[in-house]
Amino acid sequence: MPKKDQKPGPETKISLDEYLQEVARFCENEYGNQFRTQFEDMQGTSELAMLAAPTARELEQLRRAVAIMTPAEKAGAERLSDEQIETIARDARVDPGTFAIFINGYALACKRVS
Repeated sequence: MPKKDQKPGPETKISLDEYLQEVARFCENEYGNQFRTQFEDMQGTSELAMLAAPTARELEQLRRAVAIMTPAEKAGAERLSDEQIETIARDARVDPGTFAIFINGYALACKRVS
């Protein structure tokens, strides 16, 4: 078990709250905006860049969804079903696609450390 102030290592799963903080790093800053521009599609959207540089609106939605999750849901977030993700998104009144992308990104991050 890592010490309280120790960062997760390769053998330690990052928590959902830590992953949310990591995702928030480049929210609405110059680098993040440049990064999102690189991934814009024909309609000007850039969902693929959301996990690297979310907009303030996306980040606010993610924070709201994570805030209503139970401790058990947070602990097993990488194993949530599509139905559970949709229910959490609906209860938090957030875009289910945005939340699903976030949870899938978290699941991939967890697989990197296992």
